[in-house]
Amino acid sequence: MTPDDATPAPFHDLEQYIALPRLSGLVLAPDGSRLVTSVATLDPARTGYVTALWEVDPEGHRPARRLTRSGKGEQSPSFTAGGDLLFTSARPDPQVAADDDTPAALWLLPAGGGEARVVASRTAGVSAPRAAAGAPVVLVSSGVLPSATDADHDDELRAERKKKKVSAILHTGYPVRYWDHDLGPADPHLFLGALPGVGGVQLHGEIPGVAAIPEEVDPAITLRDLTPDAGTALREQSATLSDDGTTVVATWIVAESGGGHRTVLMAIDTATGERRVLVDDGESSFGSPRIAPDGSRVAFVRESRSTGERAPAVTLGVVDLLGGPTHQLAGGWDRWPSSITWLPDSSGLLLTADDDGRGPIFHLALGEGDSAGTDGSDVTRVTSDDAVFTDVQISPDGSRVYALRVSYLEPPVPVVVDLAAALATGAPVPATALPGPTTSPTLPGVLTEVETTAADGSRVRAFLALPHGAGPETPAPLLLWIHGGPLNSWNAWSWRWNPWLLVAQGYAVLLPDPALSTGYGQEFIQRGWGAWGQAPYTDLMAITDAAEALPEIDETRTAAMGGSFGGYMANWVAGHTDRFKAIVTHASLWALDQFGPTTDSATYWEREMTPEMALANSPHLFVENIVTPMLVVHGDKDYRVPIGEGLRLWYELLAKSGLPADANGETVHRFLYYPDENHWVLSPQNAIVWYEVVEAFLADHVLGESHTLPKTLG
Repeated sequence: MTPDDATPAPFHDLEQYIALPRLSGLVLAPDGSRLVTSVATLDPARTGYVTALWEVDPEGHRPARRLTRSGKGEQSPSFTAGGDLLFTSARPDPQVAADDDTPAALWLLPAGGGEARVVASRTAGVSAPRAAAGAPVVLVSSGVLPSATDADHDDELRAERKKKKVSAILHTGYPVRYWDHDLGPADPHLFLGALPGVGGVQLHGEIPGVAAIPEEVDPAITLRDLTPDAGTALREQSATLSDDGTTVVATWIVAESGGGHRTVLMAIDTATGERRVLVDDGESSFGSPRIAPDGSRVAFVRESRSTGERAPAVTLGVVDLLGGPTHQLAGGWDRWPSSITWLPDSSGLLLTADDDGRGPIFHLALGEGDSAGTDGSDVTRVTSDDAVFTDVQISPDGSRVYALRVSYLEPPVPVVVDLAAALATGAPVPATALPGPTTSPTLPGVLTEVETTAADGSRVRAFLALPHGAGPETPAPLLLWIHGGPLNSWNAWSWRWNPWLLVAQGYAVLLPDPALSTGYGQEFIQRGWGAWGQAPYTDLMAITDAAEALPEIDETRTAAMGGSFGGYMANWVAGHTDRFKAIVTHASLWALDQFGPTTDSATYWEREMTPEMALANSPHLFVENIVTPMLVVHGDKDYRVPIGEGLRLWYELLAKSGLPADANGETVHRFLYYPDENHWVLSPQNAIVWYEVVEAFLADHVLGESHTLPKTLG
């Protein structure tokens, strides 16, 4: 299939593809009158993305309008109780001399119109603003150096490090890095500030010790450190602020012996800074706290501690905000909640969860008693769309839900759901798209599904993206794409791993959910736990067999691809079958005994990766069996799967595989190395190179064609 020369589809032109606007996030004003989302677009040099804020009409009548514009972009929108819009940005403050190293400050865009202005800043920058829905206060996060005694001292220490170009970090605990960045020397603290009294909306009350700033006063916010002795407890954690602004509930790291840790829920009084442990069972980790609008209870997610034999279980719980026993909710519901949103009257919850290749919105009714909502039968599905829903927002009267809807048929779009109708009828309803700031691109193929039954009787399903025209007379070559995680599901649009780019090249792309995938129940996860090379592998081969049996597929031209855990599986596949013509392995685990201690979260992985598990499931032990050409891709800034995995894999392919380098050092394998990329390869131009190299490698070995490599490789 070839595109029209005059109007090439974006999936046939990588420069057009990376230029597609990318929408994310959604927040609703407390009075329900305004919706705001974020849109990332290419910068003028086409080497990065800049994010702007856009307003979407909740009624669906008016087109979306752009609210912000700057070279640095704007992030983390949050509405105040008075309707003003807060956000963070590193763009220059017009009242301060410009500085290229300007940290992100807190900005306020008045509800009644006018220019946005800086209302709070710190030399360390601020992030993640959360304004109370019914009080004039805002919570932000900001870094503080460990020996700093106050804000001025923190500034002095930072200036000294910068002047002397000192980058050293002295750690006293674990972990020391996360995904793609180093932890420390500063650690995040939570800061509280009183908001300017603008917006024209009557606020619900005052917070003891936090006086609202009158409109006529200079709108600068004084930030007060709520957690001066937090240490490392708030690293990579989250917090929620009660509607009345009196209480913060934050996830809080508790260190354990051997470098391990668990996460508890900590309640913090905003007037005094006093804190108390709200939820901790001494073993599990707790997250996603959400305080009920009436301030009575806190809903949360509990993840049980895994072992080498037992997979973690993710369940829903609730506790009184004043403390007391916790109660499990929806105990009979065999899904993992991924987000929690309270109904405005605190009578129930809206949940999202992976479910059979989708991610619907669900409703859980709660009552007055502790036993309310404990039965999984109380969970009912709200949305009927074959899609995933994120960023759930509820109208003040509880009749409508706003969210982002995303699937393999379209990238995220803002939608509205008639919640009142769904609850009245007890039947799921479709979402209605709102006029958003982006349009969905035309796809170069069609999406279908494939199912099969594994040897143990388990149902295994997959999405299959087919190019237009694929059929018995013109069957398409097949690409098996294996998802990462491993606790994950192929169910939503990805800008980085987008199957439609390969479909545009004529391939059929198979997106399976093997054992360990979420959305199919706890037992489906348990099937692959601690045995990655068993059920996950045999599930993948079974679903590939089912796809190859279709008349639209050419079973003689196949390849396998995967990233992260999917890269691990690609490596395992390479050492256990020769059925594929080529294999692409991105950011992949190779030697499990090496990976476990060097990843950024070794204490988590060692629970599953016992010495016995690593010995039985490590791909590097089967390198001699590899007779398939492999393309290895790895970024040096990848801390989740450290570069040592890619380096060792590359060397051992050339030295020990069934297709070693010849006497002249030549090899059919290839290594695409990124010195400055992380786990995902995020730079637009590097992403183009990624796809061009992958396409050329597959064309060579699967199609028997020669593709020109990108000039930017030199």
